[in-house]
Amino acid sequence: MKRLFYAGDIKGICFLYSLKKRLSQIRNKSKYGFTLIELLIVVAILGLLAAVALILINPADKLAASKDAGRISAIAQLGGAIEAYYSSQNSTFPNPTDWGNAMVTTGHPRIFPPGIAYLSAYGVVPCTTNALPATDSTYCYDLDMIGGSGAIVFTKLEAEGKTELCSVIGSTYFVYSTADGRAGTICGASDPTPWPPGTQIYLD
Repeated sequence: MKRLFYAGDIKGICFLYSLKKRLSQIRNKSKYGFTLIELLIVVAILGLLAAVALILINPADKLAASKDAGRISAIAQLGGAIEAYYSSQNSTFPNPTDWGNAMVTTGHPRIFPPGIAYLSAYGVVPCTTNALPATDSTYCYDLDMIGGSGAIVFTKLEAEGKTELCSVIGSTYFVYSTADGRAGTICGASDPTPWPPGTQIYLD
């Protein structure tokens, strides 16, 4: 006796046909890969993520911060060398016109630190007061020969983390003062000159 098809059977057949068609589409997609539009979307997302990462990392400022670390270390070294020179040379400081050579000659320090060039992108102009070394001038020196405010050795800083401390770009200095017996960051519209002890405002 033949069985008649009911409405439920027809729905089941339609469902099986639809499922078979969908499986076939999935197999075809797996066989031929992504569509061009899908690939373009993926590339756009990756490009956006790369741009965001680049902004967050800011490699130029990382390099500037590394250069500033070298300058700060050199100023700390030179500050200590000036103090040692003063103690060994009958309480006199190096003459500003020949300070680098005078210090190296007495072994304070034995080797003058090399200059560290500034990044052109930041537009920071190096200090100029008795600046050394001759190549990539980075470190400056000044002496109060009359008022008794001692000597200072200093450099300019360029990384954003330092320049943001001052209102004008290129006005952030790291300085060692013999009058204060310490080093620190200060702001100045121009190269600093020696000051009486305890009168300078340090930012760190």
